[in-house]
Amino acid sequence: MNSISTSSRQILNAYTQGAALNTPEHATIIESSHERSRRFGLTHLQVPDYSPSSAHSLASLLEENHFLFQHAAPVMETLHEQIANTHSVLMLATKTGTILHSLGSIDFLEKASQVALAQGVDWSEKSKGTNAIGTALAEGQPIVVHGTQHYLQANQFLTCSCTPILDPHGDVIGALDVTGDYRSYHQHTMALTRMSAQMIENHMFKDAFPTEVRIHFHARPEFIGTIVEGIAVFTTDDRFLSANRSAQFQFGMSVNALRAHTFSSLFGVGISQFFDHARKADGNYFRLVLHNGVNVCCKSELKFASPASHLSGLPDKFNAPTTAYKKKKEEKVPLSSLRYLDTGDPQVASVIQKLRIIQGRDIPIMILGETGTGKDLLAQAIHNDSTRSDKNFVSVNCASIPENLIESELFGYEEGAFTGAKRKGATGKILFANEGTLFLDEIGDMPLHLQARLLRVLQERKVNPLGSGREVEVDITVICATNKNLKEMIANGTFREDLYYRLNGLVVRLPALRDRKDLEVAAKKILASVCPSEKRIGISQEVMDLFQRYAWPGNFRQLFNLLRTAVVMAECENDIQMCHLPDDFLSEIQLQPQPQKFEVPAFVAPQVAEVKPHHEPRTSEAFNLENVAIDAIAQALKTSKGNVSAAAKLLGVSRNTIYRKKHLIPDEARN
Repeated sequence: MNSISTSSRQILNAYTQGAALNTPEHATIIESSHERSRRFGLTHLQVPDYSPSSAHSLASLLEENHFLFQHAAPVMETLHEQIANTHSVLMLATKTGTILHSLGSIDFLEKASQVALAQGVDWSEKSKGTNAIGTALAEGQPIVVHGTQHYLQANQFLTCSCTPILDPHGDVIGALDVTGDYRSYHQHTMALTRMSAQMIENHMFKDAFPTEVRIHFHARPEFIGTIVEGIAVFTTDDRFLSANRSAQFQFGMSVNALRAHTFSSLFGVGISQFFDHARKADGNYFRLVLHNGVNVCCKSELKFASPASHLSGLPDKFNAPTTAYKKKKEEKVPLSSLRYLDTGDPQVASVIQKLRIIQGRDIPIMILGETGTGKDLLAQAIHNDSTRSDKNFVSVNCASIPENLIESELFGYEEGAFTGAKRKGATGKILFANEGTLFLDEIGDMPLHLQARLLRVLQERKVNPLGSGREVEVDITVICATNKNLKEMIANGTFREDLYYRLNGLVVRLPALRDRKDLEVAAKKILASVCPSEKRIGISQEVMDLFQRYAWPGNFRQLFNLLRTAVVMAECENDIQMCHLPDDFLSEIQLQPQPQKFEVPAFVAPQVAEVKPHHEPRTSEAFNLENVAIDAIAQALKTSKGNVSAAAKLLGVSRNTIYRKKHLIPDEARN
């Protein structure tokens, strides 16, 4: 990108990355924020107001920010897994600084302060003075606020990394923040936060322009489909509409400057010629030259879909749902077919064989398995291979939707059904799945009072939207998934037995990655999807051996994120080596017990290490370091009465280490 002017490069680079911690630029921003805080009438010793918004205000806030939330929630889940061991809280805030959603560990906070990071609390500068959320939104750029840089003394035990999130038109729509104890600050947190925010922006961008001409481009073809690809949108008559951050960088212009341009002035060819190039490419890459002389690789699907029509039998007063839930038949790809998921593991092959036997029988399917084992991919594959594949596949994560919104999300609502409801009402996801597939992920997290409503829908095949006096017939096939023991929940009264047996048609279990025999094949398929270049990147034998020994507590989601990062580090040119792997992953590998020699692991407290195991003694040959660690964990869990956090603190290890080894502890040793 040598043709981009130095000044444009500096402006765009500064906007994307923000001011680095402890630089003169950063100090200037903090001082400006402190001055604003003083003008707001705040004092350093002031007790912060951590009271959340009222229930009605919060419901209205969530509804107003639905577009942001639905695209941010999945990315936040991924980022949460990457920072799971850092005792941090991940927060999504509105453009005015109110917390919309939070995930993570609050055990580093005193109980009296835990409400500070809760949903509905205002973290604008006007309310809390200098802090990462309020200051990032005020400055319009990413910022780290560390320890005493917070204006209010009450917040100076925190370190916060925040970046604004831009909507598809280039305006600030919210902010993403990672907050933790100031003593555990890590320099990579800001980079992860920025990358995640850009991922959210790209997701929103693709969803906001479903029928316009959307072109994806980058100077290097392997980066198309990643968070660094440029995305620009035009009308069919050549007019510029919008561009994401990467596209602005490659053009060397802001969105406002780009609005004076057309497709022809930016790419040097008429839009009709572009259509010809794209059709001849037939889904493959083709090259164009930007206005500044940069040669880029391009890709465009050229889909001009008509607006979604109303469902049969659905009253006109309901709006068509957002394009985030649209399932177009032409989007069906081998990546999500049962055949693609069959990569050589005998347990998975058995699952797929059972699913093929019941294909077309409209039998409900329940998928069991740990978090990250690919339950959502399997559900999509089941739909894609079914007779309903040309209809909608609607996924509902019962754990990620706030409890006060899940009812309206599922069943829809009429105009005026509640405070903050849209003027024309909204279609629920069940109705949008009509004639297609409804996937209920994390079904064990569905509130008990909604389980009865769902059961009625499944029995009567009718939906009664909130505030409606009529019922609408619905024809759906249901797939659900959970990592919880639903039978235990039934015994505890937290899950309805009648709903369980309504959903329990065919039950299949996906094995954890550590128990599969196809790790190498699966890793290569993931590499092919994250690095779509002609030269396929590989994995060195040293790294693959390491992967085979690792327990993968995050399963495929962890493997995917790890490989995606490693591909960028290796620049899609060389095989992945040890130096391309993240430091936290390598550190965790070093903490894993190694069976070569017998010694008490350093992380085991003396009083725990000396306790004899409470199960049958093993042979001396098998009694190695791994067994000592398992015995210590078993005793620590017993001492802490099953509290994983307390057991981890007792042993001086991460909670992930406990979770990874917990399944190895014999049942009789847990009590």
